[in-house]
Amino acid sequence: MRAAYATKANPEDPLSALTVGDLPEATPPDGWVTVDVRASSLNHHDIWSLRGVGLPADRLPMVLGCDAAGVDPSGNEVVIHAVVPDAADPRAISLLSEHFPGTLAERVSVPAANLLPKPAGLTFLEAACLPTAWLTAWSMLTARGRVADAEAVLVQGAGGGVATAAVVLAVALGKRVYATSREEWKRERVTALGATAVEPGGRLPERVDVVIESVGSPTFEHSMKSSKPEARIVVCGATGGHQATVDLRRVFAMRLEILGATMGTADDLRSLLAFLAEQDVRPVVDATYGFTEAAEAFEHLHSGKVFGKVVLDHTR
Repeated sequence: MRAAYATKANPEDPLSALTVGDLPEATPPDGWVTVDVRASSLNHHDIWSLRGVGLPADRLPMVLGCDAAGVDPSGNEVVIHAVVPDAADPRAISLLSEHFPGTLAERVSVPAANLLPKPAGLTFLEAACLPTAWLTAWSMLTARGRVADAEAVLVQGAGGGVATAAVVLAVALGKRVYATSREEWKRERVTALGATAVEPGGRLPERVDVVIESVGSPTFEHSMKSSKPEARIVVCGATGGHQATVDLRRVFAMRLEILGATMGTADDLRSLLAFLAEQDVRPVVDATYGFTEAAEAFEHLHSGKVFGKVVLDHTR
């Protein structure tokens, strides 16, 4: 079976740990379903796996990838929810490609409950963008950020998968959206999506009810200063650094909530799929590669010159 997989860990040169080629297909556990993958998408989680973060040597080689859409054995078009619960502790979870083979392969096996119907209006390539970055953004806005009670949203670091998804979703939800980026071309793209682009650290026209934070230490002070009383700052990552300085006086004086977020439930993904279909909203795709070009796709993602999702077409 052809696959893109990690063969070793290299913190300094993660792409050197990537192999694209044939790999024996693992025998799935009882109750799991094998899906023929039609499209998948890359995440920075894959780069971290190649660095060895969360993927120790005793689990190698490991097929990478969390996101995919494909066809189940009954011919149904499905989207795969990448979160796998721990049988011994339902509160403990892992993602595909951590303990079980991931989605960057011809076929992937998952628990039957992890398969959701793909809306007819979404292509396989579009649907493959959703299970990680877009689900995380949706969960951050709706479940954690309670955006239904908000009027204004700040998204830090637009351009990455989660941040770009958050911009599109918050605009579609009818909110006033501000988004930061260091690069002018990304700020231009943000404006085209319907948000107000702001330079990092720039003063907003108003304080916001919800902040979507995935950058970390370079932006966290700005996130706090941009928040109105009782705002929710929802954190899903720390791509710029995890040692943020927090002024606790502002936290208690403004009654701020700082909330962590990781992915979302299968029901969250079902709600996201329904919302996209009903509102005719589509994910932002930066670039599409054939599966044989997976190494080039990883190079593009690792370059940082990305706005939206990098997708693999498994039919090519």
